[in-house]
Amino acid sequence: MKLFNIVIVSLLVFVWSGCTVSKNTSLPDVAPETFRNTSPSDSSSIGSFPLKRFINDPTLQALLDTALVKNFDMQVALKNIEAADVLFKQVKQGYLPEVRVQVGASSSRPSDNSLSGLNLNQFLGTAHIDDYIVNAGVVWAADIWGKIRNLKAAALATFLQTEEARKAVQTRLVSNVSQGYYNLLMLDAQLEIAQKNLALTDSTVEIINLQFNAGQVTSVAVQQAEALQLTTAQLIPKLELQIILQENALRVLIGTLPKAIDRESRLDKLVIPPDLNLGFPSAMLSRRPDIKQAELALTSANAKVGVAQASLYPSLVITASGGLNAFKASNWFSVPTSLFGLVSGGITQPIFQRGQLKSELELAKIDREKTVIQFRQLVLYAVGEVSDELTKVDKLKAQYSLTEKRAQSLQKASQQATLLFERGMANYLEVITAQGNLLQSELELATIKTQQLNAVIGLYRALGGGWN
Repeated sequence: MKLFNIVIVSLLVFVWSGCTVSKNTSLPDVAPETFRNTSPSDSSSIGSFPLKRFINDPTLQALLDTALVKNFDMQVALKNIEAADVLFKQVKQGYLPEVRVQVGASSSRPSDNSLSGLNLNQFLGTAHIDDYIVNAGVVWAADIWGKIRNLKAAALATFLQTEEARKAVQTRLVSNVSQGYYNLLMLDAQLEIAQKNLALTDSTVEIINLQFNAGQVTSVAVQQAEALQLTTAQLIPKLELQIILQENALRVLIGTLPKAIDRESRLDKLVIPPDLNLGFPSAMLSRRPDIKQAELALTSANAKVGVAQASLYPSLVITASGGLNAFKASNWFSVPTSLFGLVSGGITQPIFQRGQLKSELELAKIDREKTVIQFRQLVLYAVGEVSDELTKVDKLKAQYSLTEKRAQSLQKASQQATLLFERGMANYLEVITAQGNLLQSELELATIKTQQLNAVIGLYRALGGGWN
């Protein structure tokens, strides 16, 4: 009874000392109220739109559907989730007691000249002894300081991190496939522009050759017209090569063999959404998978501090076992005479390892502080990324408008220069210059339109869209 009281008092002391376990570190509030150059508006955000609502191009949707299934990074991410799930289930078993079952039989014959042999002959009248046993034992470590609970919390956070990692892979994949597709449409448009302008320069070269044969222009005019014709012509195989390379890159990205991509969409038919609601930064942080990963990393770091803290305190282990034991097989299952049992409890306190355990605790706290710093850094990066993409959308819109007007003016200038040249009212340099400027302007217009589309999909991803 006296020993029991000592154990109880010791446990109370240990429980009281357990109150010194450090508190969890909460997430820092670092999100701004609004994004740069924006004012508070509707709380809705394009980042919350489902993928098929935001992207309505049938060909692109089909490419994305294939990519989400066959892309190798997505497959690896799913396997990481499976592995983390197995580890989490393994850690959950820590709450359960360890159960062991033993069934055994043995026979021992000591030497007749040994003390054991003489006693055996004297008391049992036999030269050997048998032992038969069926035993079941239970060992349970009481989770007084929350070590097992924190191990489970860390394992759960790690498991959830793998799911957020999958979402992050998916958002990048959606962005990369979309941008690759838009680039492909840009190359299609530029190839069409080059072919159209080549036909125009062919006509110009033909007219200038006629005028040269009539002695109206010099050979310099012919050479300059042919140079423009060849410059335009060389764009065609260059663009055809880029189209094949882009198709192959897209096919590999979505996890299929390289081949042509059937498409009906045209770059000039794609519409830039007029309203791109951002919502509030705090909502963006709750949607972005990389931010959620950082939050879960802090949860895991908090739990690991708890594990390291609990390792400094005593552990209570309770053991119970019982079964049937007999010297003769015939008496093995005689109940209750063959029954036996044992119950014991023990407290283990680390002494010589305490310095090492304290060092591990300090390291765990430092890792937690690093996690907070990394979270702050990631939030700033995310807010900056939204600002960057939004600025691209706004400035490219203005740039496209100006370039479009310039292209329209050059289109009229080229038509008028050709008409005046045919009537002998303009020289060949005006025609060649107008056609060359028109070609460059139309190619640039297609490039800017693609940059707009890429900026919109980049903004969608930056706001946390693409995984739902």
